[in-house]
Amino acid sequence: LTVYQVGTSGKRDSAQEVLPLESTNETQTAKAEEEPLVNAGTSQVEADMSQGLPTFDMVGFLGSEVREARERVRTALKNTGIRLPACRLTVNLSPANRRKAGNGFDLPIAVAVLIAAGLLEGEKAKGYLFCGELGLDGALKPVHGTISVTAAAWKLGCRGCIVPSENRGEGAALKQIPVYGFSSLREVLAFLENPGSAPEQKKGVLPEKQEVRIDFADVIGQDTGVRAAEIAAAGLHNLILTGPPGTGKSMVAQRITTILPDLTPEEQIELTKLYSVRGFSVEGLMTERPFRSPHHTISVHAMAGGGSTPIPGEISLAHCGVLFLDELPEFRPEVLEVLRQPLEEGEVRISRTHGIYRFPARMMLVAARNPCRCGYYPDRNRCRCPEQDVLRYQRRISKPLLDRIDLSVQLPEVPFSVMQSGKRGRTSAQIRAHVLEAVERQRFRTQAEGGILNAHLTGKLLERDALPDTAGKKLLETLYAGRSGGMRSYHKLLRIARTIADLNGKEQPGEEEISEAWYFRNASAETGRQVIRP
Repeated sequence: LTVYQVGTSGKRDSAQEVLPLESTNETQTAKAEEEPLVNAGTSQVEADMSQGLPTFDMVGFLGSEVREARERVRTALKNTGIRLPACRLTVNLSPANRRKAGNGFDLPIAVAVLIAAGLLEGEKAKGYLFCGELGLDGALKPVHGTISVTAAAWKLGCRGCIVPSENRGEGAALKQIPVYGFSSLREVLAFLENPGSAPEQKKGVLPEKQEVRIDFADVIGQDTGVRAAEIAAAGLHNLILTGPPGTGKSMVAQRITTILPDLTPEEQIELTKLYSVRGFSVEGLMTERPFRSPHHTISVHAMAGGGSTPIPGEISLAHCGVLFLDELPEFRPEVLEVLRQPLEEGEVRISRTHGIYRFPARMMLVAARNPCRCGYYPDRNRCRCPEQDVLRYQRRISKPLLDRIDLSVQLPEVPFSVMQSGKRGRTSAQIRAHVLEAVERQRFRTQAEGGILNAHLTGKLLERDALPDTAGKKLLETLYAGRSGGMRSYHKLLRIARTIADLNGKEQPGEEEISEAWYFRNASAETGRQVIRP
């Protein structure tokens, strides 16, 4: 008997399911594709029952939780009223060189055993994909990564998924394939015997949009910071905010999600997969862009992901959203340096002896920092930090990391007269409308390449879409005269100018766009090697 099992290519214990097929004399080889962790790969589960001493053996490079499935399955079958014949039972999970882990194998193994024992007709289970953990009483318990299971079943051409009832809402969010939820093994078997007995299928529920409680109109006297946030949101550029305590750095950062464009359907599915695999409770597709703000005491593994079987970290949980690092110099240097590769490539790669794990990480980095430890440098009326301490504090952020941050802005202290006036600026709704127009221009311009936003323009696309007009080129020559700079910094300048031109409704960046982009890039060129001057 050959049974297909779909999981995370042996890389995760949370998205595993089985598709029983008819018996065959030939072993069918599953294609193992290198895919991101949140996508499901394929493997096989084989069950054989023969004469001999009554044993239940499981082989196939199994994790401890998979080996324990033997006792859970046997006890669950007994307490469901099913007695297995006294014979030698062997279950094989292939390929043998790929480690299997997780609790999602229980239900598939139980179905395979019943088919091998002749207690369930293979034809009745054919075409369904199974996923779930079994309790000792035969109850089905929820697992992680159900939406990855559903997506894999759809790719395989299954006619339906059978999952625990708690996972039905998440699985049904992908509407291309029917998803059935059951609370016990007995209900699953009753459904296979009589498909008409299935409970009403729960539709994927889209969560209601939360009422917006924060707004850019609350930011008073920081028009430059709001403008930088608008440019960053329009092109999904990285942003760093510098200034004394209480000037509104965190306020600006926290409101960026209110002006970002909506998630595309593909991004919703990918983000939901990530959060489901990570273990978060997910009901339907995620429709809001995430905002992650880890504390500066976070470890490297918590930031990038890790463990013996790696799970996504904060970088990946901020995928398609905002990763906000407040008090950036207070983070440990090794934690900050782990950001460099994801910022450049849009994914996190973690190597283990049994494989390489890949997590998507196309997030927007927003950071805030003080100019010194007390926060008031260069105001010597309040700052008593020695010059060497200021230099040491600023050098905690490396130049390579700062060079990967597109926009930088200095937020000065707001005068009392401005605070007292209470004059409110543009609302998030007004800024977002402007951002959406710019995003639409970018997606239309790169529709043949999948709708790429400006922050991700590379190679020929950068040369085609981001080069300035004649006046802009002359200004660039003047600005770079006598200066040395890397290609990365130059390309980021072009991307920012392209985004500003989209906000201004122009076909090509000109002097105005190059000048504004240079202003924000010049601030980011202030590395930890230099003291921030007034």
